[in-house]
This record gives sequence, C-alpha cells and structure tokens, in this order.
Amino acid sequence: MAETQDSTNQTLPPHVQLVQMGTAHWMSHVVYAAAKLNLADHLAQGPQSADNLAGPTETHAPSLYRLMRTLASLGIMTEDGSHRFALTSLGDALRTGAPGSARATILTLANETWVQGVAQLLYSVRTGKSGFEKLLGMPVFDWLAKHPEAASLFSETMVGVHGEEPAAVAAAYDFSALKTIVDVGGATGNLLTTILGRFPHSRGILYDLPHVVRDAPAFIAERGLTGRVTIEAGSFFESVPADGDAYLLSHVIHDWSEEQCLTILGSCRRAMRSDSRLLIIEMVLPTGDTFHPGKMLDMMMLVGPGGQERTEQEYVTLLAKAKLRLTRLVPTASAVSVVEARLG
Repeated sequence: MAETQDSTNQTLPPHVQLVQMGTAHWMSHVVYAAAKLNLADHLAQGPQSADNLAGPTETHAPSLYRLMRTLASLGIMTEDGSHRFALTSLGDALRTGAPGSARATILTLANETWVQGVAQLLYSVRTGKSGFEKLLGMPVFDWLAKHPEAASLFSETMVGVHGEEPAAVAAAYDFSALKTIVDVGGATGNLLTTILGRFPHSRGILYDLPHVVRDAPAFIAERGLTGRVTIEAGSFFESVPADGDAYLLSHVIHDWSEEQCLTILGSCRRAMRSDSRLLIIEMVLPTGDTFHPGKMLDMMMLVGPGGQERTEQEYVTLLAKAKLRLTRLVPTASAVSVVEARLG
C-alpha cells in the first residue's frame, strides 16, 4: 500500500497533493448525498434520468442532475446520451444491504454529526480530550446508547469498516483447540461467527451491552450459527463471562483511555483460567515513517472516543500493567494483527 501511495504522489507536485488532501471532504459529502438519497436503490432496476428521480428523492431536478453527473465522474454511475444514469459495479455496492455495508458506513462516518466531531481534531490535539465529547456533551458511546437507530447503523458500519479483517484473523490464527471463545464487546458477532464458520468444533459467547447485542440474534441466525452462540449482555467494565478458552477484544482496547483499558483487561484477567488466552485484534502500528492505515485511525481515536492505536512495545507495556504478558504477535493478511497474551 505504501509503495502504491508513494508512486502516485510522485506524479503530482507537492502543492497539488496537499490541496487534494485538504479538499478530500468534498468527495465524502458527494458520496454521502448519494447514500442519503438512496440513489443506488432507485437505479437498481435500470437507468433513469434526474428528472424522473427528482420526485421520489424530493430534490431539485437540475441540481440532482449535477450531483449524478459528478457521481458518474467518480465511477459510481455512468451517463448515456439521453442523460439517463445507470449504476456501475462501484455504484451497485452503495445499495441498501449490499455486501460490505458501504451505505451504512457512509451514512455513519460522513454524516453531519460525525463530520462536526472530526472537525474538533485541533481541539483534541491541543487538549488531549475527545472532540466528540466536547461536541455531544457526553462520551460517544453514551450518545449511541441514547440513539438506538444510530447504534444499529454503527454496528453495521463496523462490519463495513473492518471489511475482510474477520476472515483474515480466522485464517491467520489457529482456533482449532479452543472449545469456548468469548467475544468481549463483539457487537453483532461478525468476528465471532466468522471464526466459528471456519472452526466447526468451537462454540462462542457474544458479550456486549444490551442495546448493542439487540441486533445480534438476527445476524447470527442469518449465518446459521444460532445453536453455537450464546448471547450475554453486560459491561466489560464490570465483568466478563468466566472460563473461556480464549477472550477476543477486537477493536475494543483502542477505544478507551489507558485507565479504562486496564479496567477492561482486569475484567478479562479475572475471568481467565491459567491456560486461557487473551486475543487483542487491533492495527498494531509500525515504528518510523512507514505508512499504515492505523496511523490515520489513531487520529480518529483521539478525536472520537479518546483512545489510541499502539505499537507492539506499547502493548507489552500496557499488558504488563494489567498483569498480563504478550506471548506473540500474529500478523494477518489485513491491516490488523492478533496480539496474544496470557496471565503474567
């Protein structure tokens, strides 16, 4: 990825690269408008003109045409000689329910609230505090708890954001000897069900807050794994289910302050047996100037929930404070690695 980025940058003058970075939000607003107006759903049955779609989408026809023309220039649609627009394969992925959850992801991460939250990054850099909390008046996860529709969309967004990570984790790490896998903070069970699908002799416990696991039964049933997954509701700040062979913390530790992380790790440590494993799935940052998507995600953790991404050594230090020891780091074919830890 770094080589591709470098080769692309070398074709553009430095000032052009910087201007493109500074105006990248223009594109996100264009794609968000397409998702919000359900344009891909409207075009799923065949080509249509902006005039025909203006009524169903409650838009100004000439302005809608300009939006769709721009989307066509981005490869999301294609325009014919009669000014009718059709979906491309890229645009088809924007349909509601399409594999990859692109629409839900865009509706969450490019909406007005999220954009205003990210705009607080300078405040976060100056203070070390969450910009989202400043904007919302409460921590972002508390806000989601008070907005169930947004919480459901956020759970679907996490499926879209993390893409191929679950399959990559299941392929990279050997779960075959693990009878009971506890997915702590596992939302709807995307990672857990992917692992169970590859390792048929394992069973799982999905553990998260009540409003988060609300959509889990349908998701798990869709994957045909209802009989192998038990859903338990609770807070990992208080406790987690005991006696698991492995405890998963996928994109959980990066959300929280160090003090909160130590509380979560403490809950896991108390539940673990002497032979249990703790598996932290995160984007482990490389040192130096190497490009890695986790470094950009680290900025989002700073401005959002107030957490951070870490290097391998930073995980060694954090785990030691929790009386755990890092036993190995397992890379995957995706951007995440599996940080394996055991009782110290």
